[in-house]
Parts: sequence; structure tokens; C-alpha cells
Amino acid sequence: MYSRWMRNGFIWLLVVVAAIAIGFAFLSGGDSRTEVPFGQLVGDIETGQIETLEVDGRDITAIYFQQVNGERVERASKVAENTDVATFLSDRGIELSGAAPGRANVVNLDFKESGGLGPWLGLLLNLFPFLLFGAFLLLIMRQAQGSNSQAMSFGRSRARLFTGAKVTVTFMDVAGADEAKEELVEVVEFLKYPEKFAALGARIPKGVLLVGPPGTGKTLLSRAVAGEAGVPFFSISGSEFVEMFVGVGASRVRDLFEQAKKNAPCIVFVDEIDAVGRQRGAGLGGSHDEREQTLNQILVEMDGFDTGTNVIVIAATNRPDILDPALLRPGRFDRKVVLDSPDVRGREAILGVHLKGKPVGEDVVPATLARSTPGFSGADLANLVNEAAILAARRNKKIIAMDEFEEAVDRVIAGPERKSRVMSEHEKRLTAYHEGGHTVIAHFLDKHDPPHKVTIVSRGMAGGYTRFLPDEETHYRTRDMFRDQLCTALGGHAAEEIVFGEASTGPSNDLEQVTRIARSMVTRWGMSERLGPRTFGRSDDLVFLGREISETRNYSEKIAEEIDDEVRHLIEEAQGRARQVLTERRDVLDKLAAALLEAETLEGEDLTRLLESDPAEPWPPPDLKRRAEPPAEPRAEEPADVPGFRPAPKPGLAWEGGAQATTDGGGPAR
Repeated sequence: MYSRWMRNGFIWLLVVVAAIAIGFAFLSGGDSRTEVPFGQLVGDIETGQIETLEVDGRDITAIYFQQVNGERVERASKVAENTDVATFLSDRGIELSGAAPGRANVVNLDFKESGGLGPWLGLLLNLFPFLLFGAFLLLIMRQAQGSNSQAMSFGRSRARLFTGAKVTVTFMDVAGADEAKEELVEVVEFLKYPEKFAALGARIPKGVLLVGPPGTGKTLLSRAVAGEAGVPFFSISGSEFVEMFVGVGASRVRDLFEQAKKNAPCIVFVDEIDAVGRQRGAGLGGSHDEREQTLNQILVEMDGFDTGTNVIVIAATNRPDILDPALLRPGRFDRKVVLDSPDVRGREAILGVHLKGKPVGEDVVPATLARSTPGFSGADLANLVNEAAILAARRNKKIIAMDEFEEAVDRVIAGPERKSRVMSEHEKRLTAYHEGGHTVIAHFLDKHDPPHKVTIVSRGMAGGYTRFLPDEETHYRTRDMFRDQLCTALGGHAAEEIVFGEASTGPSNDLEQVTRIARSMVTRWGMSERLGPRTFGRSDDLVFLGREISETRNYSEKIAEEIDDEVRHLIEEAQGRARQVLTERRDVLDKLAAALLEAETLEGEDLTRLLESDPAEPWPPPDLKRRAEPPAEPRAEEPADVPGFRPAPKPGLAWEGGAQATTDGGGPAR
């Protein structure tokens, strides 16, 4: 309202200024000359009073020799139409040049062809200062208005509003999260048919908190809820509330909920709410801290005195442990929906969604891809399909085959192949026996996932790696499963010692994983026969840091020594078993290493066929499936990256390919 009044007032001001200028120009122009008959001008010429006649069409201006107040006297006159002034004066005996004071019958005749622009040109010249002043005034007022608008909108919400008229995402576009969708379907029902629940005395939930690791589809689910409900959808990030000045975040929260109430029923989606919802009193600021002021306003808006609003708040975070307890209580976030990494069936469904509409070959089996990608989130699977499409386009193919998907899995887990890396024959042989040790032990152990692919081609930081394909999805692990996992992890180290007499730096990452798993078995999972089902140590963390910074020892030095002894016992036992298996299967190990030196990569049925074949049978058989692309020749001018075997690979890539690393709960993770 204020800005509209300012614009209208300025327009009227310009109109008034222009009218004054026009009137001044015409009034001042009319008083400058006296109009007389043309015959009088001719008589004044004959008496020698006029110096010059200026002819402009029918208009004539006579300039006299006479001066008044230092200025020549000017008089105006008009002649009849089609009158030739020069001929008329000549016929009267008047000379048309050489005028001098007091000289009769002589005048200077000056013709002007202005076309009638003379008055208008003078008018424009008179208006120019006023126009210049008006333009300057307009610039000043617009700058003042812009500064005032920015200052007035500084505390307004920056949420983006999406109307429900155009549905872009629905529950059909979300796969692998059936339980989460069931919870959110009820939210859609609340928004569509509130009277159905009000008749039974049920109240609409105030908020839904989506909790899960990154990439599990929290934002996608919130968009699907808005698309299904067909209501306005406000989207904002938690960090957009916080500014340098205290109180701005609270003002934006108030403005956001005011807009939401005007558009009710609607959904407010706050992504990464942990940016403003961290536990109060845990930071470095006092009660006037900007984050705490913003959080207090969110708490009031979600469950204050105004309880009749039909607004649902959906928030997403991957750190629910640091949120303020007042934010999580019923009445604010009534529901907590957990989105975890999908299981094998969920991964297969997600792959089906992303494969829809793409030219996929008949040999592509989504179930096999789902089994080979344990721990992958929905975002990882979308990236996997995109990488496969890019590989197919790079190879000038019209369809995406299974080979591209297998290669995409390796690229997502370990990175692209480094075929240009220079490796000596000894390093290649060392790599082949190292990866062969992992593969042979995993194949012949009962409680370990079977190997699916083994390669000695460098990927990322790994000189080679082995990937396993679980027979079934497992969420719990037993002591025997961990013992086989330790044995397989030490397979590369044992193979190097058996074949070459000593181990290289290659198993460094394997040893880190073995030590971590063995210590967790003793101190966290109670899998030690000597120490029993107990946990040792307590992790301390600070909420405002959001991470563990120390571990408190709640046991004596004697127990610490027993823990170290038990960890060493588990590792030595696993190493002894690995040596025993490789010694008994030395012929299979040699055969596998020779095949890797020739083919560089073995996978699927070819790998299983080699491991189960007779050691005396020659390899490869005539029908062996060869690699689609021959390895690139190494460039001699490039030196080896690191002398010796290879640098320490990325965690989880040297021997298990992302399928066997364990989380705190003992489940599989990448």
C-alpha cells in the first residue's frame, strides 16, 4: 500500500511540474513581441527604422535599430497566404541588403525554414531542467523504496510455494519404503478427508519427522505426500531461518506459518531441521542465541494456543539424536518415520522405478543387481543406473546391457578403472595371489558370502579387489559369520606369505578392518568366550558437535590386557585358518592367479566354474567368456605411483567389495 501511494504521488508530481513548465514557456513567449500590421512594418522600413525582417512562412519578425533597456525592439506580423515578401518589397522600391541606421528603403531579409518547430524547440529547452530534476528525483525515490523493501522483507519467510494443481511426484514414484508410505498415506487421508477423522474425534497430526541416512528418499517422500494430497506445499531448508542478526529466524518462522495458515490445508516441509532444532543449552551461546530463538518460535507455532489450524509440518533429518526433546514430543512431531537403506526386495523395486523408460537389454536381471548392491540407498541405485547409461552411450550402444550395469556397480563402489597405471610383472603377480587368497577362502567357507567378481585392475585407490554376492539379505550376524569374515579378510595376507615368503603393504587396509571387527566382537557384541557377554567402554559425545569425541574406559587395566589378548587370539585363529585353507587349496590358488594374470577380471559363472573345476584341468576352457574390452597398454613414460605392491585401498574395498563391512549393530553396510 505504501509503495503504491509513493508511485501514484510521484506521477502526479511529474504532471504538475510539466504543466507549470508549459504554462511558463507559453506565457513568457507571448509577452516578448508586439504584433502590428504588415503595412506598418513597410512604412517603418521606408523611414529607416528596421534593420532585419525574419520570414518564417506567414510569420514575420521585424528587428528595429531602436533599443529598449539594451535590447533591440522586435515586432511580429503576418502576411496573406501565397505572398512573396521579397517581390512585394522590391516592387515598393526597397533594397534587400545593406541596412544601416537611418538609411531609408534598405532592409536585410532573412528566410527561416523551421517548419513550425521553433516554439516546440523552445518549449523543450525550457522543460529540460525540470525533466532532469524529475529523473534524478525518480532515481532517489526508487533506491529509497528498494532499500525499504529489502529492510521490510528481511524477516519474511523464504519458503518456496508449490501449488497442488500440477502433480509431479506420487507414491508410485517411491519404492523400497513400503512402511514409510503406509504412515504417510494416513497424512494424505487427513488432508483430503478431515471430516472422516473428525467424526471419530481424531485430530490431525501436527508433524511427521522423517529420519534416515542420506539418499534414502526423505525429500522424495515429502513431495509425494504433497502430490497425492493436492494441497499447497511450502518447502524450506532449516539453514534458511538462521541469519547473523538475532530475531530474524523467529520472524521468518512466524511469517512462514502465517502464509501456511492462509493456504490451509497445506504442508510445510523443513529439510535438514537439525540446523535449527539442536538441543538447547548445548551450544556456546546463551538464551539469546539465534538458533535457540528460532527453535523457540518453531515450538510455539507447532503447538501453541492456536490449535485449529490444518497445517502439517514434515521435517527431515539424518541426525535425530541431536534434536531438542521438546521438538520430538507428541503434539509437535506426533510421528517418526524411519527410512533405512532398502533391503534386497526394496532395491529391486527401486531399480525397477529407475529402469522404467530406458532401453534395457534382455540380459539385465534387476534381482541380481539388487543382490550385488547390499547397503546401497535409493540415491546410490539411481546413480548406478545413470552410470550404466553413460557407459552404454560411451560405447555407442543402443541398449544398456548387463555388462554396463556390472561395470557401473564397480565404478560406484571402487571408482573407475586405472588401466594406465604402470605395474611390474612382480606386482601384478603379487596382486593376483592377494586377491586370489580372498576369493579362494570365501568360496570354501560355509558362513561367508560367495565371491562374485575378482579383478587385478586398479580402481580408485585399490590395486585390485574382490566383490561378493550374498545369497540372502542378512540383518544379524553370528560369531561364526564374523570368524569366517576375519579369515577371508586375512586371505590376502596369508597368500602373500605362503607364495612369496613375506607380506607387502597391500593388506594394510585388511588388517585395519580385521582389528576393528575383532575388537568390536569382544567389547561391543559380547562374542568372547573368555570375557563373556559383556560390553566394555562407553562412548561420550557432545551434542553441538554431533560426533563421538572420546571413549570412557569403565574397566581396569587387567581387563584391558585380557581384551587385547582376546583380540589377538581371534586374529591369530583367523590367520591360522586362512593359512590352512590356502595350503590345502594351493592348486586352486595357483590356477586362479594364472587366470587373473591372463584375463585380469573373472566374474559370475566363469569364476565359480574355475573355483570348482579340477585343478588338473587346463584353463581357460574354449568356451570361456572373455572380457569385452582388452586392457590398455601401460605407458612407459608414466612412473609407478608407489614403489612396492600398492597403496592402502579405500576402506571396505580391498577384499569384500562393500558387502561385508559391519556397522555397530553387526549388520551389513557399504
